This record gives sequence, C-alpha cells and structure tokens, in this order.
Amino acid sequence: MQLFSYKAVNSLGITEEGLRDATDEQTLIIALQAEGYMPIRVAPVNARSFLGIKMRAKSAQLSSKDVTLFTRELAVLLESGLPLDRSLTVLMNLTEDNIPLNNLIMRVLDKVKNGASLTDALERRKSGNRPSSKLFTKFYLNMIRAGEAGGSLGEVLTRLSDYMESAQELKSTVSTALIYPAILLVMSFASLFIMLIFVVPQFTEMFESAGKALPVSTQIVVGLADGLRSYWWLLIGIFGSAYYYMTVQLANPRTKKVWDGRWLAMPLFGNVILDKEIASFSRTLGTLLNNGVSLLTALGIARETLENLVLVDAVADVQEQVKEGKNMSAALLEKNVFPKMAMQMIKTGEETGRLEEMLLRVATIYDKQLKTSIQRLLAVLEPALILSLGLMIAGIIVSILLAILSVNDLAF
Repeated sequence: MQLFSYKAVNSLGITEEGLRDATDEQTLIIALQAEGYMPIRVAPVNARSFLGIKMRAKSAQLSSKDVTLFTRELAVLLESGLPLDRSLTVLMNLTEDNIPLNNLIMRVLDKVKNGASLTDALERRKSGNRPSSKLFTKFYLNMIRAGEAGGSLGEVLTRLSDYMESAQELKSTVSTALIYPAILLVMSFASLFIMLIFVVPQFTEMFESAGKALPVSTQIVVGLADGLRSYWWLLIGIFGSAYYYMTVQLANPRTKKVWDGRWLAMPLFGNVILDKEIASFSRTLGTLLNNGVSLLTALGIARETLENLVLVDAVADVQEQVKEGKNMSAALLEKNVFPKMAMQMIKTGEETGRLEEMLLRVATIYDKQLKTSIQRLLAVLEPALILSLGLMIAGIIVSILLAILSVNDLAF
C-alpha cells in the first residue's frame, strides 16, 4: 500500500482533498468514482504537482505547458457535468500554488460571470497581455469557438489538449535530438582551442631553440596557435558578424524564404524540417476540420503553424485555389513541395469524405517518420563530428611529434 494525496469534486462542484492509502493511483481513482467523486488530482504524497503543474514563483511567466494543463483540467471538469463558471472556480482553487495560471483563470472567470463566452474572455485576455497572446493562438480560439457553438466544449477542449500535448512532444523530440550534437560541436571547438592555446605553445620555445626549420605541418599548427593567441578577438568578431548577418537575413521575409529553400534542399536535414512541418500542418488542419471549422478558415490557421516560408507560400497559393473551387489535394500536388504519400492520403480522404480523419493519420505517420529522420541525421552527424574532431587533434599531435623527431635528429 502507498499513501496518496487527492483532490476531487462532487456532483455539487464542491472540492474535497485528503490522504488515502491505495495499491496504486488507478485503484484510488476507481474508489473515488464509486463514491460519486470526480478525481482531479491523485499523486504520491511526495509529489509537489497538480497534474504536472509545478509550484512557481510569483514572478514566473505563464507558459505553453500551463495553458495545456489548464485546457486539460477544464475539459475534465466540463466533461464531468459542471458548468463553465463553476469549473473555472474549482480550477482557481486548485491552482493557488501556480500564480500565473491562477491569475489567468481569475480574469477569465470574471469575464465569464459578466456574460462573456470563454472565447471572448480569452480574446480579451489576449489583447490585454502581449506575452500571453502568443499562447492563445487563432487555432486555439477557433477550436473553442467551434465547441461553444456546437455545445460540445468539454469534448473540444479534450481534443485541443491532446493536440497541444502532441505538438509539444513533437517540438521536444526535435530539440532533445539536437542537444547531443550541439554539445559535441561545442566540445570539439573547446578541445581545439585548448590544444592550440595551451598545449602547442609549450613546445614552441623548444622548437625555436633547436635552430632548425620545422616541418610544414608544424609551422601551420604553430602559426594557428600564435594567431589565435594574438587575434582571438578577431575570431569573436567573425562569429558575431556571422550571427548578425544571419539574424538580418532571417528577419527579412524575402531572404528568409531563400534560406528556407536551402534548408529544405539539404540532405537529411531537409527531411527533418519537412517531416516536422507536414506533421504540424496536418494535425492542425485535421483537428480544425474535425471540429466544424470551414476548410478555407482552417487552411489559413494551419498555415500560421508553419515556420518554413517556402511551405507557407505554397499553402497560401493552395488556399486561393481552393477558394476558386479546386480540390485541396490537387492544388497541393501542383505545388510539388509536399510528399507524394501525404498528397495521396489527402486525396483519398477527400474522395471518401473522411478528410479530417486522413489528415490526422498523416500527422501520426509523419510524427513517426520525423523520429526516423532524426535518427538517420544523428547516425551521420555524430560520427562525422567525432571523426572530424579526432582527425584535427591527431593532426596537431602528429605535427608536434614530427617537430620533436626533427629536433632529436639534429641533436644526434
């Protein structure tokens, strides 16, 4: 048996919290449901979170994870039969340790009590606070609007939280996969820097006192070491200038589109970008269509989830063609930037009247393909970085050994 803390809501919307012994979380949840309670939180007593919401300082900002958890928990309460205002009140009481989220719920509840819909309350929150406006996107608001119009807000919020969790998982997959290569690259440059700044100079005086011409490879290494020690600031300037140049290039839509085209054309790396964008676009479009949003509106919202401008412009053209009466699959196929397999699945969905279902399948397939593409990229990138670092360090060591051997030959 293990001790669990729990919070639950009864049919009147009154919360109860306490401690109970149970074999596991699922057993306690079943027991609470049998007593007429709707479990909101069940966690071991040593846990410090409410469904994953960690205690945060008052100065902390509202994060996308907070919004995802707010969406999930509100869906649970609404699905249990509580009205919107009572559900928000319960959530406000349950998130006292999370100041940013608690403040958000308080403001939304105030608007709802004054007669506003949840969509209007969140839109007013959006316009009143710029950092949070990035969290309540057009996609998010349109999904909620569709749920309110159809009388299925709880179900829509559940789908929305599923979508947000999948999107966060996709983003996390990409960022996590890039951590090791980034660390490896930094360590490679750090190792070379240490070798050239601290190791090579230890042998320089000995080579100079020998009075013999050094091998060409040794002269190159010594020259690099001397140059790095004397002009290290120039290296910082070069990296700083390159960073500034790329920042300016990517801030301009015209030049960013050129670079985005180059990224897509790169072997392996381009596949990672394309798989990520297709998964994100298909999931957003499929989710919106599944909740009654029109195709044209859904295309406009899904386009905003894309980051690669080549794909953004392609979808914009598709949206115009759909407006003129053309099938989406035919318009996408004509752009020749989306994978043929995805296009064929979308075409099948249109022909069978199950477009939203097929789009969600495309998203699932390309989520898996993204992981495969990342594994392939890492399978090439990691050995290449290790081999390059090994060759450079080996070159430095060999050049020093050649110089030492030449000095010993002179001594004999």
